[in-house]
Amino acid sequence: MAQRKQKNFAGVVHGVEDFRVEEIPIPKPRDHEVLLEMDCVGICGSDVHYITHGGFGDYTLKEPLVLGHESSGVVMEVGRNVTTLKVGDRVAIEPAIGCRTCRHCKAGRYNLCPEGSYCATTAHGNLCNYYTHAADCCFKLPPNVSMEEGALLEPLAVGVHCCRRAEVRLGNTVLVLGAGPIGLVTLMVAKAMGAAKICVIDLMESKLELAKELGADATLAVSGHDAQEEIVKRIHLLLGGAPDISIECTGAEACVQLGIAATVAGGVLTLVGIGAIHQRIPLTTALVREIDIRTAFRYANCYPAALSMVANGTIDARKLITHHYDLKESVQAFKTSRYGLDGAIKVMIHCQPMNKNNPQRKI
Repeated sequence: MAQRKQKNFAGVVHGVEDFRVEEIPIPKPRDHEVLLEMDCVGICGSDVHYITHGGFGDYTLKEPLVLGHESSGVVMEVGRNVTTLKVGDRVAIEPAIGCRTCRHCKAGRYNLCPEGSYCATTAHGNLCNYYTHAADCCFKLPPNVSMEEGALLEPLAVGVHCCRRAEVRLGNTVLVLGAGPIGLVTLMVAKAMGAAKICVIDLMESKLELAKELGADATLAVSGHDAQEEIVKRIHLLLGGAPDISIECTGAEACVQLGIAATVAGGVLTLVGIGAIHQRIPLTTALVREIDIRTAFRYANCYPAALSMVANGTIDARKLITHHYDLKESVQAFKTSRYGLDGAIKVMIHCQPMNKNNPQRKI
């Protein structure tokens, strides 16, 4: 067992607008688990929702919860049944753990497991110094992949899953609605999967500028006052026709409606963004135009693909990171993410000194 510190600080949400950095016990790994010294943890919109609304969707805060699920760390101790990892391994942590016995898990769709656990949702997250996790949900990082990139595999896995659900193919035209972190990773993954032309739309020009850097062929800034019909015309003009596939990454009712209106007849609209539980959707319009409306929730079996895209240089996820904070600065880090301060896209929290575990290159 490697030597470790005696204190474990964590970012804990106690209730709406009540987020604290406090000390918690250092956990002991079970037989199938590893103890990790956490390195990098990215802030996700769902983390912010726990602070602002006490949860999101069907998930509500019932007791204090450690946040964080976009993460990487270093193995400090292994359970007695662990054979795939050793002390010192740098790993990316997939936060979803299925029950392994239900029909969904057996079919490989463990993201739908009703009894599974997920960091910072149904189980404590890993915005802390020390954390235990199932060894087979930890993916060893090659030397050329940084700890920051390891943490970014989580949102990238979301992009992989939604593009697979949308069945992005070589030569497709794709519309991405929303240029937040999920919209941007979806853009990068769709490009990597062979999409011929991708248009990204958003309210903010600054986010669209980053989308261009990441490979968007066209971007469109819209406002809440623009008529849907006019937006659709502009999208079709930019793409040279209606998109084969639209991927909605905001959860906003107006964007779901726009996705239905903009997508080519016989095309696919995939919903990724989580918005209000009840929304007004023009289903008859989708029906008569045979638009397949699909949904994508988290991911399943997507980490290997996400890691491969980063390791071989197909995707440079580091461009998403706009801000860096120390663990003890987590309160300010969440404010930066919540309010989009200074053009924040992806805010990264460092549980260890920056670059401590990046042997080959620096961020």
